[in-house]
Amino acid sequence: MDQPSATEPDPEGSDDGAGGDAGGDRSVIRTRGLTKRYRGGQLAVDGLDLTVPAGSVFGFLGPNGSGKTTTIRMLMGLIEPTSGTARVLGRPMPRASRDVLPQVGALIEGPALYGFLSGRDNLVRYDAADPTADPRTRTTRVAAALDRVGLAAAAGKKAKAYSLGMKQRLGLAAALLQPRSLLVLDEPTNGLDPQGMREIRSLVRELASDGTTVFLSSHLLDEIEQVCTHAGVMARGRLITQGSVADLAAGARGRLVVTTPDTAETARVLKEQGVGDVVIAEDRVTSDPPDGELSDINAALVTAGVRVRGFAVERASLEDAFVALTGEGFDVAG
Repeated sequence: MDQPSATEPDPEGSDDGAGGDAGGDRSVIRTRGLTKRYRGGQLAVDGLDLTVPAGSVFGFLGPNGSGKTTTIRMLMGLIEPTSGTARVLGRPMPRASRDVLPQVGALIEGPALYGFLSGRDNLVRYDAADPTADPRTRTTRVAAALDRVGLAAAAGKKAKAYSLGMKQRLGLAAALLQPRSLLVLDEPTNGLDPQGMREIRSLVRELASDGTTVFLSSHLLDEIEQVCTHAGVMARGRLITQGSVADLAAGARGRLVVTTPDTAETARVLKEQGVGDVVIAEDRVTSDPPDGELSDINAALVTAGVRVRGFAVERASLEDAFVALTGEGFDVAG
């Protein structure tokens, strides 16, 4: 039996409007049962129900091969789903690509650049290819985009001489030539030095404060935690969880951290108290939080003669939540 076409009208909402579906849905991206199966039977994305709130900075996380890039390609109309529906800015994709894509800035799998042209001339080409762009203001828009990503001084340099980080900046500048309702970024800080990473994170926050929804795929968990308001976690083609970053981190257990010069004795006492996953690292001993009272653990340490200089349960990080959800460490974006 043939699978249902993903390009059929979505009965859950109207095609009209760019801010969301009928009934007050404020999602900028919404998928229901979105599935992609390649020839040969490989299931890349399996029944994805994803909701990206308007005005959010949404981090898209997952280990290599989890289906993130395939999902982004379906959202942008670059490939068709096998089944399910995808709506971007309230419109069905890929059927409404011509209406939706002019409102979307995207940097996916690195920018496509003409190496023999300068950075400025690359942006001029991008802008000229946009049928909605006013040629009378092109020079001003290009200059503003270059300045916004810190490339004004290198605007006349040929793109083939750009470093990887500079190419990333130029690709981001191309996505910012026009005001966008949605910005889709795949590894936006790839190749940047720490200062450049901070600048791009600041730019993302600025764009979000201006009302642009940002959908950001990254393999840097601390980047997601610093800049994103919401996140979704993918594993083996399925969405494991989604929600606010604060709620996702809160759902993971923190770590008990004991700072002491008596690390071996501390580890022994913790194990005797039934505390799991005890790890010694320099003058710190970390473990799972105990099931009982923290005061009882502290008293046992003091009774054993341990010199306790620090004793606390640290807040779980997004990385802790990711490992707890997927059962594996984090790999590069897939």
